[in-house]
Amino acid sequence: MSAPPDLPDVVSRAFAVSRRSGYVSFCRNETGRLLATLAATRGGTMAEFGTGCGVGTAWLRSGVRDRATRIVTAELDARLAGAAAEIFADDPQVEVLSADWSTLLDKGPFSLLFLDSGEPTEVGVDAVADLVEEGGIVVLDDFTPCEMWPPVTDGRVDTLREQWLTDERFTSVEVMVASDASTLIATKR
Repeated sequence: MSAPPDLPDVVSRAFAVSRRSGYVSFCRNETGRLLATLAATRGGTMAEFGTGCGVGTAWLRSGVRDRATRIVTAELDARLAGAAAEIFADDPQVEVLSADWSTLLDKGPFSLLFLDSGEPTEVGVDAVADLVEEGGIVVLDDFTPCEMWPPVTDGRVDTLREQWLTDERFTSVEVMVASDASTLIATKR
């Protein structure tokens, strides 16, 4: 088996910034490659809620093909937002905001929206459905694969996953990106 392809330059820079910042909670490469693939199919405006040091944003950027496509990303922690902004300082297609994700509410609708599965009340379907254009894609990461229904995580029903997989406004699927990680992909009907 051969080694995986080299990381895109922008992703390598994001990892370097993350290391310097001491930030270790970032988008896995498996999820990142999925993001880049999906971004390559999109135009318009994409967004990420919860930038961290910009690794997920870098993966999105690595997939963008259209010079008119924009990525806007918001990070609540000013130190992390500043670190992420370093990566994209010379890139007019990426805007990093040091702000709560709700500041992006007036910047949509988004053709692709990347969310960490963090707090269910913030990333629930009702909170973000109107932010995505028709045919737009929502990607949520950091799930543990589950083969049962309803989905269970840590001995409890995973209501966030259940909500996204059953909402009639979206066609959704859970995709394993590694043996220990899955991602939800939801396309707005």
